[in-house]
Amino acid sequence: MRKKTYDLIEKAEYGNKQSNIYDYFMLLTIVISLIPLFFKQDNYVFRVIDKVTVTIFIIDYMLRLITADYKLKKGWKSFLIYPFTFMAIIDLLSILPSLSIISKGFKALRALRMIRAFRVFKVFKAIRYSKSFRIIGNVLKKSRDSLIAVCVLAFGYILISALIIYNVEPDTFETFFDAFYWATVSLTTVGYGDIYPVSVMGRVITMVSSIFGIAIVALPAGIITAGYMSEIDKTDEEDEYIDEID
Repeated sequence: MRKKTYDLIEKAEYGNKQSNIYDYFMLLTIVISLIPLFFKQDNYVFRVIDKVTVTIFIIDYMLRLITADYKLKKGWKSFLIYPFTFMAIIDLLSILPSLSIISKGFKALRALRMIRAFRVFKVFKAIRYSKSFRIIGNVLKKSRDSLIAVCVLAFGYILISALIIYNVEPDTFETFFDAFYWATVSLTTVGYGDIYPVSVMGRVITMVSSIFGIAIVALPAGIITAGYMSEIDKTDEEDEYIDEID
């Protein structure tokens, strides 16, 4: 019974129609659960939507928890590890804010304005059920080392640029944070214009930073695009294989 439940909620194999139906149902539930967030006022219909959808989320969370050993494959330790996995935390964060409405014990939470903001985490639950998000997730996993290297390079470049401009124009950049903020904006070539150098040397540094910034920003885009195309080709091959079998 637990194995069948795991196959249903985790989509163990391609072509699993029951699992596909479950995924679409959960995606629909997520979309419906977000409807109250588009309005500031609260009413009976929105409360009902929140109660019903969060109940579904709780059931889904419990089903994943009791089948965690099939997913993590670490025996009884899986049940202790699973609540601390990324998607489990997202699931929990999407549930807890709504419990302030269902349970009187969570009334204190309703006093926090952040509770409404936390409900946005329901959006991230869609990652689990969307095929497109799963493909992107696989791309990020496979390209992790390359992306980490690019992130380290970008952070290092921002830090060095900030240090240089901070010392070149101490009057313009009163704090190092201002210089760091400027370096980040210059790296991404956004250019808000709220903080900018006024000396000739400062402007030269800005031009160099922006030019190199274009190259650094383009690196992760190229890595992700290449990985995405590779993953799409792999998915198409698997779908064709399934169609041939059917």
